[in-house]
Amino acid sequence: MSLHRILALALCLLLPTFASANVAPVPPSLAANAWLLIEVSSGQTLAAEKADQRLEPASLTKLMTAYLSFAALRDNKLKLTQTLPVSEKAWRTGGSKMFVKVDTQVAVDDLLKGMIVQSGNDACVVLAEGIAGSEENFAQMMNREAKRLGMKNTHFRNSTGLPDPQHVTTARDLATLATALIRDFPTEYQKYYSLKEFRYANISQPNRNRLLWTDPTVDGVKTGHTDAAGYCLISSALREQRRLLAVVLGTSSDKARATESAKLLNWGYIAYDAVNLYPQGRPVGTPRVWKGSKNQVAAGFDQAFTIAVPKGMGDQLKAEYIAPARLMAPVKKGQIVGSLKLTLAGQPYGEYPVSSQADVPLAGAFGRAVDTVKLWFK
Repeated sequence: MSLHRILALALCLLLPTFASANVAPVPPSLAANAWLLIEVSSGQTLAAEKADQRLEPASLTKLMTAYLSFAALRDNKLKLTQTLPVSEKAWRTGGSKMFVKVDTQVAVDDLLKGMIVQSGNDACVVLAEGIAGSEENFAQMMNREAKRLGMKNTHFRNSTGLPDPQHVTTARDLATLATALIRDFPTEYQKYYSLKEFRYANISQPNRNRLLWTDPTVDGVKTGHTDAAGYCLISSALREQRRLLAVVLGTSSDKARATESAKLLNWGYIAYDAVNLYPQGRPVGTPRVWKGSKNQVAAGFDQAFTIAVPKGMGDQLKAEYIAPARLMAPVKKGQIVGSLKLTLAGQPYGEYPVSSQADVPLAGAFGRAVDTVKLWFK
């Protein structure tokens, strides 16, 4: 597992604590079964209702199918211009369709658009079979990736989201997945998820995410619907370089999922200010490194670190870097090297892992010996 993936998992596991109820703004109530609103940069939960209740995800499942497809492209296991065969199983898959034809070959780029824009279940099966040999094997890959990402209450049975009593997830796990997709594959996210329409086999189908038409700051993410799941939407907006992500599950209609999601996003931008604590490249601290070729290393975040605070309270936010008691070389870039503790108006507001921004190899024999003596007296 790569260091940046280890850090991503740590960020999922070391969830922040939050301001007490007398500080946090009161979120809106939604006509939905469950919902969650997060500040993507920090992972903060700004509003939540039944966020850890297991529910059927319907076509929101396709975010994991897309994530694994993008990973296959990154790892050169697929190419956009490559064509994949359409099996009879894929052709017969029910629900929403891209309308691929059995025993034909379809380009990966078209399959991605068919899956993401048209929510084509047939496109999902073609991709799953092309990547893993069978949809059953692909479902196992989905579950391994869910575990790696820290999706603790998720179990996938298929690549599409078609109903299965054992195919479940939560609003929080879906937010983790959507955040990972945006973070790990920003180019692919921008290319595919804001597309409003895709035409294939002389059939044009619109993106079912209504917010793409009504809010120019919304650039994704995915809709879902089954009788059991209700109408669902994961939506994300980027306003003045600040990204929020909303997960709304189990509304009563296509219109309602868009209305309730817009309500949640707009509240997040109105109720909270964004404080850019650490621009990209600015270290949080420089902890002492023992027995290393350098005595210090820059500790910080891989990207700009922005935190959300209740409106007008930015000047009451305080940050403290907590260094490790003894940081021993060798240190690898991306290794966790302490934490950032936040307080707001004197109350705990969050704690975030901080990573090394460079490698520090072991010092030579003399340098190690000098530090060994120093540590005797420390």
